[in-house]
Amino acid sequence: MPGGRLTQQERQQISLGLADGLAYAEIARRLDRPTSTITREVMRNGGPTAYRADLAHRATEHRAHRRRQTTPRDAKAAPQAHGRDAEAVREYEEAFTTLLMRQGLPKMMSRVLTCLYTDDTGSLTASELARHLQVSPASISKAITQLESQGLIRRERDERRRERYIVDNDVWYQGMIAAARSNAELAETARQGVALLGPDTPAAARLENIARFVDFVGESLARAAEQARDILYAQPGPPQTGTAGPGVPRRDGAGEIGPGRHP
Repeated sequence: MPGGRLTQQERQQISLGLADGLAYAEIARRLDRPTSTITREVMRNGGPTAYRADLAHRATEHRAHRRRQTTPRDAKAAPQAHGRDAEAVREYEEAFTTLLMRQGLPKMMSRVLTCLYTDDTGSLTASELARHLQVSPASISKAITQLESQGLIRRERDERRRERYIVDNDVWYQGMIAAARSNAELAETARQGVALLGPDTPAAARLENIARFVDFVGESLARAAEQARDILYAQPGPPQTGTAGPGVPRRDGAGEIGPGRHP
């Protein structure tokens, strides 16, 4: 599989593929590139409807030129823990950031959240975030405020009285529970329409089916989140064997997940 940056010819092929309505995976297959490379390329250059090969190529060259100007010639990449490949880590961070942006988070919030999730401690100060992302402290402060308001991170003071920003694994559990509640509200509203429109009408039947569907999905989601909550706090270790599959907590004789570590 070829490595390195995309060429101008490859970008033209991406543009043609998007115009033909091809999926990112199909474009990636034709170019013999990872799908994440194509996704990141398109999303950082206007998205599928605004992507232009020539503009994307110029923008990439501009970013590379600016990076060379801000990096001293004798500067070396920061050493990575556990023998990680620094370039591979950077590419992964970009892919993770792109995914968060596709799910609706603004770019700086996505970059900060990615930085925290990929740091072994899961906890960084504002100055550490600014240094890693090479942005101003003001940009970090704004992103932190927005992430806190959405419950995606929390802050606490360390032994040196510095504020540290922390990703809390339990936010994923809380998010699933919130989604289940949202489904319950949707089901309730749909059933109000059933009573209003009359139980024997096509519109009422449609709303009743919607209510039944989201009820089932919401209840299943809440039950699965509760049962799997311990996975969020599992410690690294060798893969478990058994029917539960890798990373799934062991169950007791009654079929329930045993007591876990909850905050």
